[in-house]
Amino acid sequence: MASDFTLSILGCGSAVPTPLHNPSCQILSRRGSLFMIDCGEGAQAMMRRMKIPFSRLRHIFISHLHGDHLLGLPGLLSTLALNDVQGTVTVHIFERGANMLRNVLNVISHDIPFNLEWNILDPDGSQLLVDGAGLTVSSFPLYHRVPCVGFRFTEQPKPRHLRGDMANFLGIPPYRREAIRLGADFVRHDGTVVPNEELTTPPDPSLSYAYCSDTMADSRIVPAIEGVTTLYHEATYGSELASKARERGHSTATEAGEIARLAGAQNLIIGHYSKRYTDLTALTAEAREAFGGHVVAAAEGQTLDLATALPL
Repeated sequence: MASDFTLSILGCGSAVPTPLHNPSCQILSRRGSLFMIDCGEGAQAMMRRMKIPFSRLRHIFISHLHGDHLLGLPGLLSTLALNDVQGTVTVHIFERGANMLRNVLNVISHDIPFNLEWNILDPDGSQLLVDGAGLTVSSFPLYHRVPCVGFRFTEQPKPRHLRGDMANFLGIPPYRREAIRLGADFVRHDGTVVPNEELTTPPDPSLSYAYCSDTMADSRIVPAIEGVTTLYHEATYGSELASKARERGHSTATEAGEIARLAGAQNLIIGHYSKRYTDLTALTAEAREAFGGHVVAAAEGQTLDLATALPL
């Protein structure tokens, strides 16, 4: 059974668009709420092709201020305004990026019908960005040529499953059942306490997803992504170009696999490919050999179940 924690790939290329790949953009979906991670050119066109509703987008996270992660955002915000999206949209971005976007929007989109908020990112420390509706989102430093952060999305602990047979046998009224799912015992009319463990079964596991792009492979990020269910780590180059990767602040597929192994991730998604790679077989094999677990090469149009990193 698929989870309700999914990732749609809108772009997984690197610096420039190519016939094969768009620049970086992803949308994480959890129980109907949408979170965009980076917004390269072509993002909103891919949203339309993949039938992703604009109206449910409430948070946009920008990892750094290189164009391939940012230049789709002015057009997207303008389209949200034209579509008369309501409520609040929060853009999590560095201060220079927020200032630039304010200036652009003053020129191209005067009347924004929704409340546009700017949450300024700290490039040097970890931040709690979102905490609510069963999910937390935090940022942490990455190691690129310019200030850059990664993001971790973590489901909060889920309620336990109430045993229907016990609830019916004991006559537990409906208004008491939610508290029992959250861990409460049940006290019968005669004062007898029925322990929660006899009334419930364990909850579904809480899932997590971490996004690491752009960055050199660096073990300092491991504590921030430790134990993650699914990790996205850039793999711009193959191992034959390891020195170029380091020079340009990027990672190889082998290094992405090594970071995933050190972090104890269950699944690894690679992406942010250099335009020189038209066949991803070798990059995927490199990452899989270093990681020793399940590896997926990101591709535009994919939607993956983040519990397994398998396509839906």
